[in-house]
Amino acid sequence: MARAKRNKSYRLTKVHDRRSRDLPLNAEVAAIEVDDPLALEPGEKIVALRSIRNDPLGRLHSHRQIDEAQYQGGRAFQNDWEKAERGPQAVDPTREYVDGVQKREPITEGQRKAVLRLGRVERELGADGAALVHEVLVMGLSMEQVGQRRNLRTQRWRDYFGRRFGECLDRLALIYGFATERR
Repeated sequence: MARAKRNKSYRLTKVHDRRSRDLPLNAEVAAIEVDDPLALEPGEKIVALRSIRNDPLGRLHSHRQIDEAQYQGGRAFQNDWEKAERGPQAVDPTREYVDGVQKREPITEGQRKAVLRLGRVERELGADGAALVHEVLVMGLSMEQVGQRRNLRTQRWRDYFGRRFGECLDRLALIYGFATERR
């Protein structure tokens, strides 16, 4: 006599894992918790992988060497730098060709505010701090590379640049409003 089959529960017993399993050989990734774009309830989170290979700020945050306020302050600085930067632009083939002369686009209000914030950041950090923050956050250099650019190659200098960069991130968190002043 055949056995009666049990009815399986219709509840989900396993949550779908959306993380990639096939990474390139030289990939450097860290797990991060982000909002689920496919969530049915607002506020649900999933674990995703982010690349930290060319991101010194992301690397420091994933290794718990900086806190959330410092990380957000550094990201805000990077965002302002990208808004304010007006470098070489690609040729737009949809525009009408007029003797090769390109009309400059007007400066937007967002760009103007970003430049003003960057000016305040430079005044607050000083020349050396602003140069250090620019080298790490914009150019993506490590502390060792920062020391090599300045012809200071010892471990003591790398440690100094790391401490100084942490102080600059603290100041950026204060400027951008992600932290409050300590009493």
